Amino acid sequence: MKLIFVYNADSGPISGLFDIGHKIIRPDTYSCGLCKLTFDTFTEKQAWRAFRESSPVEMEFLHRDEFEKIYSSTFDYPVILRQNGEIEILLSKKEIDGFAHLDDLIEKIKECLKE
Repeated sequence: MKLIFVYNADSGPISGLFDIGHKIIRPDTYSCGLCKLTFDTFTEKQAWRAFRESSPVEMEFLHRDEFEKIYSSTFDYPVILRQNGEIEILLSKKEIDGFAHLDDLIEKIKECLKE
């Protein structure tokens, strides 16, 4: 089994700079709840890094353009997918956007992995 995390942002340095600027200037309108939960303005949050590095589950992290190119599929982003042969939604955009804190996201992922 593999988890695929797809951010609601495109890859590349220009997109990255735009995202940083958006997070600083208008954080309330930034459209990637997964980014907000797992990253500070410039770096990955330490608690998130510790979680993903200690997880026994394979994880893949992609921007939406990278995901669509590799998997030829689209979803409402951000999304966390579970690939166990087929790809299925583990946590939807609505669910991700509903988390107020990173700890809530981590606990939900752990809970889903037990199922």
